[in-house]
Amino acid sequence: MAIESPVQRLAWVSTPSAQGRDPDEPLGIAALTAMGVTAEVVHWNDPSVDWSSFDRVVMRSPWDYPDHLDEFLAWIDRVDAVTELRNPVPPMRWSLDKHYLAELRDAGVPITPTVFVEPGDTADFPNGGWVVKPSVGAGSRDAAAYRDGQQELAAAHVARLHARGLTALVQPLLPAVATEGEWPMVFFGGRYSHAASKRVDLPVAGEVDGLFAAEVNVPHVADPEQIAVAEMAYEVVRQRFGDLTYARVDLVRGLDGGYCVMELELVEPSLFLVEGGPDAVRRCVEAVTAR
Repeated sequence: MAIESPVQRLAWVSTPSAQGRDPDEPLGIAALTAMGVTAEVVHWNDPSVDWSSFDRVVMRSPWDYPDHLDEFLAWIDRVDAVTELRNPVPPMRWSLDKHYLAELRDAGVPITPTVFVEPGDTADFPNGGWVVKPSVGAGSRDAAAYRDGQQELAAAHVARLHARGLTALVQPLLPAVATEGEWPMVFFGGRYSHAASKRVDLPVAGEVDGLFAAEVNVPHVADPEQIAVAEMAYEVVRQRFGDLTYARVDLVRGLDGGYCVMELELVEPSLFLVEGGPDAVRRCVEAVTAR
């Protein structure tokens, strides 16, 4: 028997180049349909879509937005004016730019050590390897790892980001990432839901070509320390914006052996529903349809 939902028609927002590449999509659509919700996969940049015809518009895989940022930002404002957008515009705008890491750090949240190299500034690179990534990006695109002796290549990478008006982030290449990977920690409706273990194939001295870097993902049972660090980061979000439909806090093991936040994603994060299992799918659809 279908469970009655307060949302009758829902837009699951994607983009043409992500079609069929989001493992969350078939699970989410099937579960929403079982609730009696008419859930449609629609493309954010499709001019024929009448967004006001949906009770709710949920950002899921519009993963090409960094290449069309001005257009994307204008689009979320238009959608927000005619229907409910999840997540709302303010937290999405905040988390689009990784300068939020400084805010987390200032609030006492452990983060990956990060130097923000603003346009016009010169980058200094740490010994032992480092990562260069843009302040605005998704799926590890335009990110690359570098080793000692590759300073000129890294400086050229920074210059390319500056030429696009972006701040470059320089972070140490944490040894534990190669051996342990990273841990996406997923929240629904303000509560921790589940985690995954993620390995990303970040190129050395070469940037990711395509929507996202290659990944290997498996289920993960988070330990209490991981949950505590993720909840500390989410609390900064809660204090600023209130509880959100979904959020993802990506953790890695830092140089001191403790867990630290690499990213906090509030726009269109993968939610690792496959790895989270049926309970994660249930919590997801309850959150995206809740009043």
